[in-house]
Order: sequence, then C-alpha cells, then structure tokens
Amino acid sequence: MKRRLILGGVCASTVLLAACAGNPAPSTRWYELRSEPPGPRPAARPGDGAVWEVASAVDMPGSLDRDTLMVASGAAGLQSLTGHRWAEPLRDSIPRLLVSDLALLRGEGLVWRAPAPGGVMVGRRLRVEIVTLMADAAQRTLRIQARWWLTGVGATAAAPALGSADFRVDLSDATPDALAAAHRVALWQLAMRVAGSGPA
Repeated sequence: MKRRLILGGVCASTVLLAACAGNPAPSTRWYELRSEPPGPRPAARPGDGAVWEVASAVDMPGSLDRDTLMVASGAAGLQSLTGHRWAEPLRDSIPRLLVSDLALLRGEGLVWRAPAPGGVMVGRRLRVEIVTLMADAAQRTLRIQARWWLTGVGATAAAPALGSADFRVDLSDATPDALAAAHRVALWQLAMRVAGSGPA
C-alpha cells in the first residue's frame, strides 16, 4: 500500500511538471525610470545658493506602491497591466530621481538627500508629496499632482513655503513602454517646477 502511494505521488508530480512545461507562464516585461533627464537640460539655477536637504522618502498614495504598472479605468477603477513591472519600486526610484534632477537644476553641491553629509550647512529642507501619478489610457495622458514644502533651517526661519503642481504629460502611444517613459517626463517637469519655486 505504501509503495503504491509513493508511485502515485511520483506519477502525479510527473504529470504536473509536464503540464507546466506545456503551458509556460507569460514572460514579464521590466521597466525603469532612467537616470538621464528626458528633455533639454537648462542652465543650473542656484537661486540664493542655499543648500537643500531633500526628505529621503516621498509621500505617495498606496496605488503607486505597486510593482505592476497601473492605469486608471472608468470613474474610479484601477487596472493592473499584468506582466509589465517596475524594475525598481516607485517608492525608491521617485525620491532618488527627484534629488538627482534637482541637483542638476540647482547646481553641484546644492542638493542632498537626507541626511546630508557631515559638514554640509543645510539652508532649507524640502519635503515632496505625490498626490496623483496615474495614466488615463483613453485620453493617452499621464496626470501628476504634487505638493512640496520648503522650510528654512534655524530659529529665525520663516514659515514653510508651499508649492504645488498639476499637469499632464501626453503618451506617445498606448503601449506600457510609453506609459513608463511618461512617468520619467512627469518627474523631470516636476523637478523643474520645484527648483523654480525657491528664492531667486
């Protein structure tokens, strides 16, 4: 009896493996937000030359805390693009790229991700919140809404300066690759708005 059970288990495993081999899982396509800015790079605008320390995390809705690319669907729905995934979670790539883009836009040594290295005299602290970053497949646009707070450092610092942005980026086509590329364009344009909101 015991021998029959063992043989039966071996046969079942063989059938399962054969079935899996005959029906391979769909391949996964991976996407990344490239480090290089997607548009023309303007001359650095250091403003008053104050060093900015950017919060190490960006607040964002839970819908963005997914590995799969997402698009809006209907009045309030979300659709996951099965088989199309971010190589790096947005919660990690967005803060990294914002710091990198702001450093390009403001000038070398003027933007650091928190905590700033020892010896760096921080003049302002920046916190960013992504309210919306979602594509509308029907309209072929990606909408980004964001807010940010730029706070002075020290006892005499003024109240935080609040900035906001709400704009759309056109998708070149309806493919997931175009959707991923539009995310990078939106972040670059957001960084330009944030950099321009500081003191002249």
